[in-house]
Amino acid sequence: MIRIIVSGGGTGGHIFPALSIANALKRLDGEIEILFVGAEGKMEMEKVPEAGFPIEGLPVRGLQRRLTWQNVKVLVNLCRSLRKARKIIKRFRPDVVVGVGGYASGPIGRVASRMGVPLVLQEQNSYAGVTNKLLAKKAKKICVAYEGMERFFDREKIVFTGNPVRKDLLQAGESRQEGFAYYKLDPKKKTVLVTGGSLGAGMINKAIRENLSVIGNWKNVQVLWQCGGYYYEQLERELRDKLPANVVLTAFLKRMDLAYACADIVVARAGAGTISELCLLKKTAVLIPSPNVAEDHQTKNAMALVNKKAAIAIKDAEVADRLMPVLSELLESEQKRKDLSVNIAQLAIEDSDIKIAEEILKLVGEKRKKV
Repeated sequence: MIRIIVSGGGTGGHIFPALSIANALKRLDGEIEILFVGAEGKMEMEKVPEAGFPIEGLPVRGLQRRLTWQNVKVLVNLCRSLRKARKIIKRFRPDVVVGVGGYASGPIGRVASRMGVPLVLQEQNSYAGVTNKLLAKKAKKICVAYEGMERFFDREKIVFTGNPVRKDLLQAGESRQEGFAYYKLDPKKKTVLVTGGSLGAGMINKAIRENLSVIGNWKNVQVLWQCGGYYYEQLERELRDKLPANVVLTAFLKRMDLAYACADIVVARAGAGTISELCLLKKTAVLIPSPNVAEDHQTKNAMALVNKKAAIAIKDAEVADRLMPVLSELLESEQKRKDLSVNIAQLAIEDSDIKIAEEILKLVGEKRKKV
């Protein structure tokens, strides 16, 4: 029986690709045994079991960027994580370890390479993450979604696969009417989907809140505004009697596939997973990169699209002033929306999950031939 460890997490941007890869492996070989390794207390410890896979947690945490005694505890937890990772690998005996980025993939990837287990990395962003850069020399294969990644990794290890996306999203175009019904929207109106992720995005929310009077005057346009769990209660309380009739406010998008199905324009952060989804769904996109991410990688993700005239990007600090003019121009010009849609579709990479799974299974085959 083939055994695979998939490690990493911390955010949906790491967890959803990891789950997509695991599901693809299962589609290729239903007998494969898969174990996830995550970071204790992080969202993968909940999301992975919900998806039907077992997971073990490591007590690993990230270093603080400032000098603090907390970093002593971080180093102690790293040592504990390395010891636990070794025990996991000795017990589970994986054929391959897959690292998708995030805290947990560091210890398990390092230990795997020392113990002779082939390591595959999946890098979602156009600017490589710290963990993947540290592990790259030990990896056998590095699956990437952007061109030019040889500036971070050895060229001969790179496989251009794209980023895996959730399978339910790929049917979004077929669910438009269902989406309007689910979110109580008018199918006769153009729809702008605004999303800042599960927690929300403060500056995006501020831009919408300060321009509700403008949005309220838009004819034949409606806004599905996902403000995030962190902001919802306050916004719902403040806007209870002030929300225009053409705005639907929600904390979460429980059916992301249906939200995409409704959308003529999507306003979102520029995470790698989101961008892959927008490309595959051919969506007209306005990207507002988060400034609170390592190496400003979301700006680099967004500019990879902007440079090919496949999306519009607005700086987080400028969104309050620029978002409404940009949206108004797009809503008035069907041709501009169409041009962006056509260009972003050309960047789509299909079946990324299967391509990555096939690379993993190739390594399994090579390893077993040597035994």
